[in-house]
Amino acid sequence: MDYFVGLDVSLRSCALCVVDTKGKVVLERELACEVDDIAAYLSDFEFPIDRIDLEAGTMSQHLYFGLQAAGFDVVCMEARQVNAALSAMRNRTDKNDAKDIAHVLRTGWFSPVHMKSREAHGLRALLSTRKALLKKTMDLNRVGSEHDGGCLHPNNILP
Repeated sequence: MDYFVGLDVSLRSCALCVVDTKGKVVLERELACEVDDIAAYLSDFEFPIDRIDLEAGTMSQHLYFGLQAAGFDVVCMEARQVNAALSAMRNRTDKNDAKDIAHVLRTGWFSPVHMKSREAHGLRALLSTRKALLKKTMDLNRVGSEHDGGCLHPNNILP
């Protein structure tokens, strides 16, 4: 029998729910939102975990790659799609969301999100920082040119 894990992730804690192929809830638990804690807890689980599912968000990349490195098959779901599926539920709690995410994983009614590599995320951060610095430089030059010919103009560099 296969077992599916749904994770509802927030900054400090994760609601975890394990369901079997028949949809029966086997386990519900709240853990610290740390890869080591989640991996250790699931490694000690008495049955083999088929897949872990989490919704795309701020902590997704960290958990996705960390749990993959720990040897788990991890899937990241589109946040808007998950939200649309869960919005019909009346009692929205982290615990219930984790259970519903596990059921969505079990049934296969989702489209997985491509998780970019850590290198791609690092490169994007560098490019975003460069763009912000260039914008600030242009703003400073524009403000300076209105007053004294531009504070960053090559001719204004002191010897």
